[in-house]
Amino acid sequence: MHHYWLKVIATSNIRNKILFYKQKILLSNEVDFMAIQLFVPTFDVDGCLAEIKECLEKGWTGLGFKTLQFEEEWKRYTGLPNAHFLNSATSGLNIAFDILKERYGWNDDTEVITTPLTFVSSNHAILLAGLKAVFADVDNTLCLDPNDVEKRITPNTKAILYVGLGGNTGHYDEIVSLCEKYDLKLILDAAHMAGTRLNGEIPGKEAEVVIYSFQAVKNLPTADSGMICFKSRELDDIVRKKTWLGINKDTFARINTKGNYKWKYDVEYVGQKYHGNSIMAAIGLVQLKHLDKENSYRRQIAEWYTKGFASYNDKIKLIEIPQNCESSRHLFQIIVDDRDGLIEALNQEEIFPGVHYTDNTEYRMYGYANGTCPNASYISDHVISLPMHMRLSFDDVQTIINTILKFISK
Repeated sequence: MHHYWLKVIATSNIRNKILFYKQKILLSNEVDFMAIQLFVPTFDVDGCLAEIKECLEKGWTGLGFKTLQFEEEWKRYTGLPNAHFLNSATSGLNIAFDILKERYGWNDDTEVITTPLTFVSSNHAILLAGLKAVFADVDNTLCLDPNDVEKRITPNTKAILYVGLGGNTGHYDEIVSLCEKYDLKLILDAAHMAGTRLNGEIPGKEAEVVIYSFQAVKNLPTADSGMICFKSRELDDIVRKKTWLGINKDTFARINTKGNYKWKYDVEYVGQKYHGNSIMAAIGLVQLKHLDKENSYRRQIAEWYTKGFASYNDKIKLIEIPQNCESSRHLFQIIVDDRDGLIEALNQEEIFPGVHYTDNTEYRMYGYANGTCPNASYISDHVISLPMHMRLSFDDVQTIINTILKFISK
């Protein structure tokens, strides 16, 4: 299937369909899709509509029904023991630290070692739980550097938040070993890692909790949603209550086989309304069927980029991906001297890349750590994310490559 998919994608028929689709959207006067965008999600529209129609016909669009079905499919796909569907990955990060702090009796002096090179929701979750974010530097994978992490461990360190940036596992195995050595809890922010494999398996079974994102432009897109996967069944039971305001029975669970509504419930926790709904789960169920084959095409795009830049490694630095990592390739990033100038040159050709991410220690709430992670600081000023999505053709990628080479050759 893998090789067949790559062959089909490369055909002129598919390229014509991509061009037709861009032109069709352009005529709607909403977004100029003739330009090359950073992200453009692709949906199995007929499949999604069929699943959503079932929700509407049954009159059940909220928690339950499809959310439970998606949870089971996600457990089957990942091999993780538990999964709870949420309205976003950010909600998952927030509730994960809340539960872990309560479970293990962490206080406000408790330190969580984390990366400065991530979306701010990762580190905000630490602060929102009343914990202290301690920043360690990144290595050539743009993920946490295990050597620098170990230097930051103190008696107050209780956990490591590991972010698989762009779908890269980086040196995840070494971080797992550090957690075992120092008895630390591992939280895996897998927002970019839907479909990533390490040594042929979905990573995360070693972690206390794994959080995925199914936000609008992720590899498995919905409108916005996420999944939280605790290792412990007990914590999975708790998160189901805490994401429904602490209520011990959700509305779906209060309906018996005869349709009677059991209104009586208890409120065991002060919680949040973080749970997902059946409309988003319906989309997720359909998109999951396409995840692996679409990630295969993302890796093909990455190969085209890599080949195109091969003779320019003195001016274009690629991100290291370990050989035992099959990345989801949510991002394809390069590091160049004049990043902002390159972005402007690309924009002039109607190519719109992105930046992932600004060094979080530049933000005021993390300013106490500014200057402590020099590699992340350098990358933050020089990294650029190139367009990476299913609607890119071979010709699109060559246009991007040629524009970049023209700029750096000046």
